[in-house]
This record gives sequence, structure tokens and C-alpha cells, in this order.
Amino acid sequence: MTNHAEETQRFVSNIPCIPSNYSRLIARVLELQGRDLPSLLELTQLSVTQFMQQDTLLTSQQQVQILDNALRLSDNDAFGLQLGNQLTPATHGAMGFLANSSSNLLTALKAFQTYIPTRMNFSRLELITNQEWLECHYYIDLDVSTDICRCLSEASATTLFEFAEHIVGRPLVEAKTSFTHSEPSYSQYYADYLPGQFEFSAQHTLVKIPIHLCQIPNVNANHEDYLLALCQCEVMLAELHSNKDTCKYHIQKMMLSQPPGVLCEDEAAAQLFISKRTLARRLRAEGTGFRQIRDEIISQQATGYLRDSHMSVEAIAALLNYHDSANFRRAFKRWFQVSPDQYRQRFNKA
Repeated sequence: MTNHAEETQRFVSNIPCIPSNYSRLIARVLELQGRDLPSLLELTQLSVTQFMQQDTLLTSQQQVQILDNALRLSDNDAFGLQLGNQLTPATHGAMGFLANSSSNLLTALKAFQTYIPTRMNFSRLELITNQEWLECHYYIDLDVSTDICRCLSEASATTLFEFAEHIVGRPLVEAKTSFTHSEPSYSQYYADYLPGQFEFSAQHTLVKIPIHLCQIPNVNANHEDYLLALCQCEVMLAELHSNKDTCKYHIQKMMLSQPPGVLCEDEAAAQLFISKRTLARRLRAEGTGFRQIRDEIISQQATGYLRDSHMSVEAIAALLNYHDSANFRRAFKRWFQVSPDQYRQRFNKA
């Protein structure tokens, strides 16, 4: 598995498509109570009510922020390993059902490779086979911190081995796992979660499995269940790709191709060859609005500048086309319930 963003992302990071059950599982692993949930949701613009709804979908930025908050709240250095150990097939929905009912491990991992975008759109699995080994390369197509990268890599590797043991019928002690992060202080716990050999500070994050193990028949395989899950996964993948045909997607593309805050609603409608009223109606049917899309994009750009630069808040406000930094500060407080300065301080302490 390889865990750094490519130069070009393969997805639009502010389209909600990640099931929120992963984040509710994070809350359970942390043993949070209801009163603790606001701390897990800091800077996500999510309410506790939204978070608890089964059908709530998260953007990649929201998912990463929740994971970042979880690492801050957790007193367990090996949180990523612990989380991966709790990611049972059921938590992966139809994709997990499909993998579990596959004829062998190779078929199961191909299912993950194809349908992982329906569960975690910034993660990607690529498989490379030769006569001796199957290499499972894991990519994170999003710029994340070293801690987040390590946590995601640990959780993904642990999840992979959970599936593999279920299908093969025993731990894959012959496997070899490589991580790009340096050896952590809690490395003694890795053997409790990962079978076989593992190394750190590698060029790629990947799991190598002897090819003959990948071809052992799955005693739990069920062809009818496999076809049913396959149909469900295909529908979800089609829905995910259909986002590119939405009015919201086109507005996002327009906004991202121009300086922040420049595109107005009249101009956007003109570029789509529709009236402003029609544009508003279509966006409303998609559960959003022009201002909401603009706020989502500008808020993400604002947090990016606050995290990754030393520019003053006034300079960031000007860069985002706010003529008055006070207006920018009010908008930021409305988006995240904290001031830009407080956001930067919290991020620097993390």
C-alpha cells in the first residue's frame, strides 16, 4: 500500500459520499458518550443530530477532520491498529459482503480494488501480481498529516488481514507488510494486530501475500450472495460517478477554476445556458444552494491556508476576496464556531 497523494486527485473532495458509520465506530472505539460527541465533530460543520443519522454522508475533508479529532482525543498510541481491528466486514456494507462471499482471497481483494471508492473515496487499492506474490498497494489521494497517514495505513492493513484470515481460514504468517512511516514508539503492538513480517520507513506502503494463498478456495463462498452484493456495489459505484453529472458538480468545477468568491450566480447560470431561477431550482433539488457550495469551497480553502502557511488572517481574507477581514472572521466563525486564530492555534497544538 502506498500512502501519499498523487499530483492530481481522482475525486472532488467536498462531495459528501463517505458513509458516517465509520465515524460512529470511531466514537465507540473512543468510548465516547453523547455529551462528548461535539469534541469529535469540531471543525466539521456537522451537528450531533446529523452525525447520528444513519444516512448522513461525509466529505473526505470531514472524515479526515473527525479522524484528526479522534487522534487528539485518544489516549491509545495504537489507535489506528485498534480501529482497524474493529472494522468488521459488516462495517463495509455491500463491499464487505461481496469480499466475504468471494471464491478466494484474490477475488475478494479485486472487489476492494474496484469498489473502495463507494466507501472511502480518497483511498485506493492497486494489485500487482507475479508468479510468487500478490502486492496490495494502498494510496491516499488526499494531502493529510503524517499522523493521519499512519493511522489510515495501520487501519487499512489490519482490515485487510481480518478479511484474509476469514477467507483463508488462518492468519497469513507468510505475509510481509511495509509502511512508509518511521517506526513508532508503540511498534511492539504491531505483532498483536498484524501477522507475518513488517517494516517501516519503506518506499511504499503495501502488503505482500504469497500468490498460492490468494487462490485457496473460500469455504464460506456463496455465489448467490456474491452476485447480490456485486449488483449492489455496481449501483453504488454508478451513483458515485453520476455526481459528475449534477448541477452542483459543475458549479464546483467553475468555482475552483476561478479566483475564490469571484463567480456570481448569474454568471454560473449563463455558463450552463439556464436561467438563475432554473439554477436555483436544480440545486435545491440536489439538496444544496449556490451560496452553500461557495461557502464549502471557500471554507476549505481558508482552513488550508491557515494550516499550511504563515500568512496573516488579513492576508488570507484578501486572498479569498474578502474586502474586509472582519467579514472573513465572521464568516469563519459561522462555518466552524471558532475564529481563524483559534483554528490555527488548535491545529498547531495537534
